[in-house]
Amino acid sequence: MTNNTAYADLMAYQRDTEALGKIAERTGWDQETMMPRGAEDQRGLEMAAMEGVMHARRCNPQIGDWLAAAEAVDDVAKAQLYQIERSYRRAVKVPADLAQELARVTSVSQGIWARARAAEKVADFLPTLARVIDLRRQEAAALAEGGDLYDALIDDYEPEATAESLGGMFDRMRPRLVALRGAILGADTPLALQGDFPQAEQLRLARDVATAFGYDFSRGRIDLAVHPFSSGGGDDSRITTRVVESDPFNCLYSTIHEVGHSSYELAIDRDYGMTPLGHGVSMGVHESQSRIYENQIGRGRAFTGWLYDQMVARFGPLNVQGADAFYAAVNRVHAGFIRTEADEVHYNLHIMMRFDLERALIRGDLAVGDLEAAWNDRFLADFGQVVDKPSHGVLQDVHWSVGLFGYFPTYSLGNVYAGCLNRAMRAAVPDVDGALARGDTSGAVGWLRENLQRHGGLRKPAETIAHACGFAPSEAPLLDYLEAKFGALYRL
Repeated sequence: MTNNTAYADLMAYQRDTEALGKIAERTGWDQETMMPRGAEDQRGLEMAAMEGVMHARRCNPQIGDWLAAAEAVDDVAKAQLYQIERSYRRAVKVPADLAQELARVTSVSQGIWARARAAEKVADFLPTLARVIDLRRQEAAALAEGGDLYDALIDDYEPEATAESLGGMFDRMRPRLVALRGAILGADTPLALQGDFPQAEQLRLARDVATAFGYDFSRGRIDLAVHPFSSGGGDDSRITTRVVESDPFNCLYSTIHEVGHSSYELAIDRDYGMTPLGHGVSMGVHESQSRIYENQIGRGRAFTGWLYDQMVARFGPLNVQGADAFYAAVNRVHAGFIRTEADEVHYNLHIMMRFDLERALIRGDLAVGDLEAAWNDRFLADFGQVVDKPSHGVLQDVHWSVGLFGYFPTYSLGNVYAGCLNRAMRAAVPDVDGALARGDTSGAVGWLRENLQRHGGLRKPAETIAHACGFAPSEAPLLDYLEAKFGALYRL
């Protein structure tokens, strides 16, 4: 076996593994959008069986032989081998029966969480949550090999990040965020958008907004889900949204957010299809795309001016009159319960709370039975509000039900990355706001596509951002942006 043959054989094997992964991901999409609720237990068994096949492929000793023999002839091959070896080294540490049980339990637990959330009964979910946490701790222990359990889980979503590095970032961000929030809450509050906005028209507008952001409907689609998400990649990347008829921003900005995720996947160089480079490189980088689409572009004064005209055309006169008042309503700062509906000032404070709670759960410092009280106490301390019901509190997010411990901090890391990208993009595309005011996002999203999205997993996460921006990422651009934007909006 020559070096070139080893590399070719490894990549052919990996393409089949990637294809099976796409099938598994589409099965998860179906579970959240179209699967009949009575199929829950069967779907859990199906997901466990698929994970068994996938785990066996990822742990195949032949991969080690190919890796030892293969030679990287260029930067792309080097990156491919790095990603395959990283996956292989992690996979072989996790027992097959544990991987399958995790797949089964987290599949079934989604439905249990959804029913508990609808019934406002935390106790109905806690036994399942305890099982999920136990399994994830077992997995973390296998991966960490004596190291920090939570760090081992973070590495699934943001390679090379640690609780210490993320906690340090949060410590630097918190004082400026709290000070900005305090100044804003002492100022006059803009009028909120109110009215009745029928579902069908919201969804038509959401589709038009997705089109305005360049979403490729020949390779994607929009469906409804309890918790919006995107799924897939290559030539099949789908998004979901949700509708509240009294709050069209929920649907519209969930759609823009998920379009950011999906557009990243759809823009990756086709030569990387069905390989490890054919995915977003990390969840932090992925979130940078969804957050810059949603916030710096979608909630900016230029684009909201275009959106205001669209809203009036679809729904008639609004209670907020004029593009400036509409912009203020879109960016209205208020200490609400729900993370996904939080304004840009409060959003990272929601993430910091979840980061501390889930780290305590994984490290064994917080018992599952004490989680609701810990959540409510922390929310009161951080936001000054008493949680009125579980769906506004510990049951609001799907993440823990599906075992995504270590995922939450990547949302804030994505915001930090988005702040860096926004600064670089505006320097490179000086007339971007003129185009956005016409509903033309091509300059903004085209810059992101060229400088970041098309490269997929070619570089490590921080290197991906630095390559796009021309400078090392830090939280400073995000904080400067927030202070400038909300300082002007609230006349601070």
